[in-house]
Parts: sequence; structure tokens; C-alpha cells
Amino acid sequence: MTLDAEGPGSGVPARVEKVYADLGPVERRVADFVLDHLGELPGYTGAELAVASGTSKATVSRFFRRLGFDSFAAARADARTRGLPVGGIPAGDDPVAVHLAHDLRNLERVGATLSAGTVDGVARLLASARRVVVVGWRNSHPVALHLREQLLQARPGVALAPQPGQTIAEEVADLDRRDALVVVAFRRRPPAVAALLGAGLEVPTVLVADPSARTLAPRVAHRVEVPVDGPGAFDSYAGATAVVAVLAEAVLARRGRAGRDRVAQVARAHGRLAELEP
Repeated sequence: MTLDAEGPGSGVPARVEKVYADLGPVERRVADFVLDHLGELPGYTGAELAVASGTSKATVSRFFRRLGFDSFAAARADARTRGLPVGGIPAGDDPVAVHLAHDLRNLERVGATLSAGTVDGVARLLASARRVVVVGWRNSHPVALHLREQLLQARPGVALAPQPGQTIAEEVADLDRRDALVVVAFRRRPPAVAALLGAGLEVPTVLVADPSARTLAPRVAHRVEVPVDGPGAFDSYAGATAVVAVLAEAVLARRGRAGRDRVAQVARAHGRLAELEP
């Protein structure tokens, strides 16, 4: 498969996403490592990348040719020009312009992958479930918290896990098919994510994650893919925030009168508690 090397979204992450489903298990090990270590990619040699991903130099070379690069060295040079090194935005570039342009491309990618069918299926589950538990660790935790807070406007019975200093078993042990579990799991995930999804819980699960979590897809009922690669040293969560807004709006709409009554009930409680400015 040959890919156009020019234009927005044609860097290493976008190219990996386009071919990921067609990769064999060994090449996927290279792909997963690359997606999890984009900021470090320019610092590796082909031999070092092979060792780090547990593959071979031949596999690494074959993988990057599959992405449309002449060699790993060409891919590494491309990563450097796109601002992927840990050092951040290249000197001389306007960081605000670079970040905004990159976030717009990520939002376009979200729009291309977030089909109406995906949104409708997730909204139907989250609107009708007896209880919803939203889970997120590390950088995924703020997104999980935001999703929980938005869903609480539309319906009761939404919990966040893990709580500070707590384990997660107590939150999910009694979930069943009447409930829903949302796992927010962006890259640099702790092993707890795979353990949770592999625990055999009898609960419909939604996975909100970046493309590197595709190997976890068979374990869930719904998967919402969100690119989080940034133009510099850090990831960007503009797409994740947009997805939270889209899902919360869809749940509120599906709840209908019950959702509107919930919004009014919350507003009255805010008024009685004087929690918000007029």
C-alpha cells in the first residue's frame, strides 16, 4: 500500500492508522510501539526500534515501507519535521499556530471516524443503563471525569472510578447487563486497563481510546477512536473533549423528557445550594 507523503494527516500516526487493520501480529508490535512512543521516535535507530518493539530490523524496515516511506530513516526525518521530538515545537515556529492547526486536523479525523451509527449506539446504551461507571487512569482520568460530569446533567446514577487512593473492584464487581461501563484509555495506559477489559465482566462496555488501543476492541461492545497525538512533546485532547460533548448531547437527546426534567432538577438544586453565580 503506497501512501501520499504530502498534506495534513499524512505523518506517521495517520499512516499507521490507515494500515493498522491489515498488519500481521509481528508488524502490529512495531505499530503499537510507534504509536505509544511518537515523541521518542526520532531518537531511535532502526536496530534500537527493533529491540524495543521485540521484533527485527527486517520487520521494522518492512513496516515503514508499508507506510509509504523509503526507509525508517525517512520516517524519522518526517517525524522531526512534524515536531514530534520530545524537545517540542521546532524553534522559529509559532507554537500557537502549530497547535491550533494540528488540533483542527485531529478534529477532522474525529469527524471522519465518529459515525452517526457509533454515536447512536453508545447514546442508546448510556441513556438506558441502570447505572453507568466511567473509568480512567493517568491522562485519561480528566477526560473520564469530564464525561461523568456531563452525563450527570442528563441522567442520574453515573459514577467515576477509580477514586483517589482506591482500587476499582468495588466499583465494578456488581455491574451486569443492565448497566454500562465506559473505559477511557489513551496511550501510555497502565496494565489495569487490559486487566479490567479481560476480567470477564458481564457488562456492556464502551472504549474511548486512541488508535493504539485497537487490540482491545474485541473485548468491548462499542469503540470510539480519538486521535490524541500532538505537534510537540505532549498529546492533545481537543478531540477527546469534542467526543465528550457529542456523546453527552446524544444521551440528553435520547433521554427526552426525562433528560429535560433532570436538567431542571439539577438547576433547582444549584439554586437552593447557591453553588453557581447568577
